[in-house]
Amino acid sequence: MKSHEPRSSSSCAACKYLKRRCSPNCQFAPYFRSDEPKKFAKVHKVFGASNVSKILNEVPEDQREDTVNSLAYEAEVRLRDPIYGCIGAIVSLQRKMAELQHDLIVARARLACYYVEQQSSSFLDDEHASLPPCFDFPESNFGIMETFNHSSMPVVDQFSPFQFP
Repeated sequence: MKSHEPRSSSSCAACKYLKRRCSPNCQFAPYFRSDEPKKFAKVHKVFGASNVSKILNEVPEDQREDTVNSLAYEAEVRLRDPIYGCIGAIVSLQRKMAELQHDLIVARARLACYYVEQQSSSFLDDEHASLPPCFDFPESNFGIMETFNHSSMPVVDQFSPFQFP
């Protein structure tokens, strides 16, 4: 882990930003290296040094690096999107996933229709050979949403960016 690595005499990014002397037992030094000053600046702007210190004290030492990385990501997203932050990114990804699942269902339905057409055309005689292909029907006529297992669908509207719980 980074906390056991020897440090140079230079101060960590947090102490530089806060304009204070970095002590050998600095809580921020293992996680905010001096070559990443913007990382602490963003975290400080969103959460504040005192809150970050409290969070780090409450988290077990083996989870602190992941916690700091999470705080850094959340701060960066919050600064990019001050209103929705991470929730906006999550909702966007959930909607994209729902669209892709819908596209997959439509593709499977078309493939099944094509397969049924191929199987039925081999059994039809000449007078019934001109059945309309199912590709000519709009997607809404596939009946895919009735057969779709809704329990596997992600909850898209739970955190709608226009209404919070």
